[in-house]
Amino acid sequence: MSPGIGIAGSAALLAAAFGFQHIGGLDPCSLCVWQRWPHVAAILCGLLFVRYRHPVFCVMAMLGLLAGTGIAGFHAGVEQGWWAGLQSCSGGMSDTLSGGDLLDFTAQVDVVSCSDVVWSFMGLSMAVWNGLASLVLALIWMTVSVRNRPA
Repeated sequence: MSPGIGIAGSAALLAAAFGFQHIGGLDPCSLCVWQRWPHVAAILCGLLFVRYRHPVFCVMAMLGLLAGTGIAGFHAGVEQGWWAGLQSCSGGMSDTLSGGDLLDFTAQVDVVSCSDVVWSFMGLSMAVWNGLASLVLALIWMTVSVRNRPA
């Protein structure tokens, strides 16, 4: 396995998330945003591995993606109503808000709830797909780590 597969996989998932957000108009909830950070960490750890060739960076990428799998699993459970979401589960600020809009307390605010499934494919939500992809990428990083361990 090549570290490039792990880096490219996380980059593709981030690109898809931003594409759904900025091209598809699907604003993320707070858990959706949280699911992006492990991919950012995995990309950075992967680049550090490419530069320094130390397997600890592979392990760090793997652990980050396993955490991402956990976040995605939690999010999927919230979507299914298996447990309550976070109290702070709301969408991000709109790019079109002005300073005056922030001070207008009569304006309606569209909040994206973590319990809403805004997109699904084959009956699985985006959170579930991200969790599965994160798990596969974690296994890829584990394989890269094992193949590059010191003798």
